[in-house]
Amino acid sequence: MDPVTPESDAFLVLLDGPEVELKVRGSRFIGQAFHAPDLEQVQARLAAVRKRHHAATHHCWAARFGGVDRLMERSEDDGEPSGTAGIPILKPLAGRMLHNGMVVVTRYYGGVKLGTGGLARAYSDATVLALNMAPVETVLLEEIVALTCSWDDMGTVEAILARAGRHIRGVERGFGDEPHLEITVRRSAAGDLKRDLVESTGGRVRFTS
Repeated sequence: MDPVTPESDAFLVLLDGPEVELKVRGSRFIGQAFHAPDLEQVQARLAAVRKRHHAATHHCWAARFGGVDRLMERSEDDGEPSGTAGIPILKPLAGRMLHNGMVVVTRYYGGVKLGTGGLARAYSDATVLALNMAPVETVLLEEIVALTCSWDDMGTVEAILARAGRHIRGVERGFGDEPHLEITVRRSAAGDLKRDLVESTGGRVRFTS
C-alpha cells in the first residue's frame, strides 16, 4: 500500500494495551493493541501472540508503522475469508489516525459460522475494544532551522524567537566571528519563522540548513 501523507505536525502513537475479549455465538475474539514502530516489531509482537495463544484458530492483525513521513499500512486475514478480518481491524486504527502501532485479534472458533458480515463486525468490535483500553502518546514533528546573522541583527533575531516562543522547542547558540543559532521548531511553524527572519533583517540572515 502506498505511504500515507501526514496532514499535521502532531500525531498520535499507539502504546501497549491489555487483552480484551469479545464473545460472538460461541467464538472468542481476543484483541490487543501494541506499540510497533517498524515491521520487525510488528512481526515480533505477532509471534508473541501466536505463542501465547498457540491453540487459537486465527491470529488476524493490522498495523500502521514506519514513521509519519513514510507511514505504511499492513493487514492480514490469516485464513479468514478475504476482507473479513484484516481490513476491519485496520479501519479503526486509520480512523483514529494512530501511528506506529498494531492490533492483533485472536479467534478461538466456537463451532458456529458467522458469515462474512458477522466476522467483519466481530473483528472490528474487538479492535475498537482493544483501542479503547490502550494508551496513546502525542508526538510533535520538529525541524531544525540553522542560521548565521550579524551582531547588529542579533537583537532582531532574538525578538522574533521570543514572539514565536510557543512553537520553539529549543535554541542552541554559538558565538564566533558571527552568531550561529540552531532553532528546533514545530515543523508547521518553520516556514513562517524563516520568512519572518528574512523580512525583519532585510534578507541579511543566512540559513545553513
